[in-house]
Parts: sequence; C-alpha cells; structure tokens
Amino acid sequence: MSGSIDRWNAPAPMAMLNQHLIDPQVCIRCNTHDANNYVVNAQVCNGCMACVPPCPTGAIDNWRQVHEADANSIDAQFAWGELPPRESPDQQGAGVGVASALHRLEHLAASSSDVLRGASVPPGSATRPHVNLYTCDAPATAIVADNYRLTDESAASDIHHIVLDFGTTLFPVLEGQSVGVVPPGVAPNGRPHHARRYLLANPRDGERRGCNNVSLTVKRVTCDHEGNPALGVCSNYLCDLHKGDRVAVIGPFGSTFLMPNHPGSRLLMICTGMGAAPMRAMTGYRRRHRGDGARGRLMLFFDARTSQKLPYFGLLTKLPKDFIDADLAFSRVPGRPKRYVQDALRERAADVGPWLVDPNTHVYVCGLKGMEEGVLLALRDVAQRHGLDWQQVWADLRREGRLHVETY
Repeated sequence: MSGSIDRWNAPAPMAMLNQHLIDPQVCIRCNTHDANNYVVNAQVCNGCMACVPPCPTGAIDNWRQVHEADANSIDAQFAWGELPPRESPDQQGAGVGVASALHRLEHLAASSSDVLRGASVPPGSATRPHVNLYTCDAPATAIVADNYRLTDESAASDIHHIVLDFGTTLFPVLEGQSVGVVPPGVAPNGRPHHARRYLLANPRDGERRGCNNVSLTVKRVTCDHEGNPALGVCSNYLCDLHKGDRVAVIGPFGSTFLMPNHPGSRLLMICTGMGAAPMRAMTGYRRRHRGDGARGRLMLFFDARTSQKLPYFGLLTKLPKDFIDADLAFSRVPGRPKRYVQDALRERAADVGPWLVDPNTHVYVCGLKGMEEGVLLALRDVAQRHGLDWQQVWADLRREGRLHVETY
C-alpha cells in the first residue's frame, strides 16, 4: 500500500523540449537588413528541419535540451551575443520526453525533403567545396582590385562589379558559393556590424584564369523593404570602395548550389537581378574549359525591368549562340507588354521540355524570393505540355541534386 501511495505522490515527469536555436556568432543575417539576431519561437517550431538545409553557414543547426517551461524566449534570443552553454537538466522523468521529442524530430527530418523547393544535396560530380574557412573572429583580408558600375548611369539601379584579391591567402571557392563581407564600424546597438552575404560572380580559378580573387555583383541599397529612404550598410560600403582598399571577408559558404563537373552536363539557368552572379560564374567556367572537352549546352533565362538595369547585358549579347542560348526578358520596356522569366519559359516550352527529361540537365534558379513559385509553376506547365509527370520530374531532379533554388 505504501508503494502505491509513493507512486501517486511522486512529482509528475517534466516535459522536455529539444529547442531549436540559431548561433548569433555564426549567423550572417543573410535575409535581413537590421541588426537583430535571427530567433526561433519554441511555441511554433515543430522541428520539421526545412529551414536547416538552406542555411549557408550552419548557424541554424543548433539544439538545446531544456524543460519545456524553461524554453529560451524570443526576447532573450534577440539579446544574445552567443549561444547559452549546454546544460544537463534534471533527468527525473526526462527519458520518455526526450525519446519522444527525438523520435518526432527524426520522423519530420525524414520527410523534410517534401518541404524543400530544390535539392539539399550537390550534383554527384561536383567538386567537394571548402566552407567556413574564415570567420568573423578571424576573417581573411582582401584588397580591392577593381570596382566599376555595371548598369547605365541613367538607370536608378546602381549595380557594381567588385573584384577582391587575396594575394597569398588561401581562399578556394566554387561556382555557386558565396562569401560574407564584414563592413567596418559598429551598429546602432554598439556592436560590430554583422557580415552580409554575397554570391560569387567568378569561376573557381579567379576573375582571370589563375588568379586568387573573387568578384561580387552588388546593388547599392538606398531604401528599406517598405520604400523608405535607408542606406544599406554593406552595399554602400562596397560600392564606394576604391582600388587598394582592404576588406574583411569570411566564408566561403554553400555546399549544394554547385555546378557539375561532368563535361556533358547541361545547365538550365533561370535568374533575376543579382541572381546573375552564380550564372556568370558557371558560364565563365564553361567558356574557359570548352577546349578541355566541356561540351554540355547552356540555356539562360534572365529578366530585369529594362536592358539598362540588367547587369552583364553587354557580355550576354556577345556570347556565341552555339555555346549558350540566352533569352532576356524585360518587364518595363515602353510600348511592350511585361515579360518575365516564367513567360519566357512557357514560350520556349518546345526547347525546354526535352531538357527536363535529360538526366544530364541541371537546373539553377536564383533571384528574388518572389520569382520562385512562378518559375516552378512554369516548369510544371512545360513538363505537362510534353506529357510528363511534373511531380515525378521534380522529385527526380531534387533527389539527384539537379534542381537548385537560391532566392532571397
């Protein structure tokens, strides 16, 4: 009888939570212009893992076992300069809760690929990338080798091509990767500015073959997301740099948005605005190695408001037609109907369709977040016109690392 009384009077097991956290020391705030930390609401997060693969730095893949009642609050996370240390909470009654939470996470992680738009694995023949070689605590120093405006002087969009040279400092990169730039000075909260991420516009062997440098495509930010006047801290810093200036660089980042090394692979590239950067890098690498047996064709769909606002417009119009099929769409040309990349894809369905079923085709989508759904729907329509099961085509492309989406 006493044993029964003891069991009834024992404290109830405390529910445990495997809380998802973001490391503020590693995170480069690649999707925001403010100085706040990224945070995760423990009451909303279900551990689906969909946010983990897109993160280029791995900052988002951190977990802490805590009592559910003691979950780290959103306000606390905003104030962090570093993650809290791992603690060992009381194990009294924790076994069942932890096991249940881990089982749920494993189940959701296994199904998370259904949430992702693109592949979470690189192409099978891609070179293994180097990532996170340099951090904010120990950045690499680059020297500005060149900085010039890409867009017409009359265009409102001030877009620059900036070349950063690392001299004798080892900084290996691949097409499709990105780097972080740490602007000097401090934010309004008195802390050093966070790094901003930029996709690389150069091939792996440099802006010119054999050079140890990288190039960035940077648009000067002069207003916030609501259209109010606001100068982007890092974009204005970069656009105003002069030859010989020193820049703190971290990274490189990115292990999936990579090009295949298979010489017969086809590249279907779809981009807008600054999404041109990785496409320029991949196109440049293929051009250099055409004589080395790289025979796969390239097809590019690229849109901007006008040709004056299209970075690398001159280069794109001069590339040989037997090397790349470039379709440039413009949405703000006076006297002409608006035309976007998704419109161009549908118009060119007869050409694009056969590429979707070719196992040598790799698809890359890069640009503003708003383009993502429209492009995937256009690809679906193209597939259906050719009698293809889009869901199966999409699943095959993602599983084989042949569909990559990088939007911001």
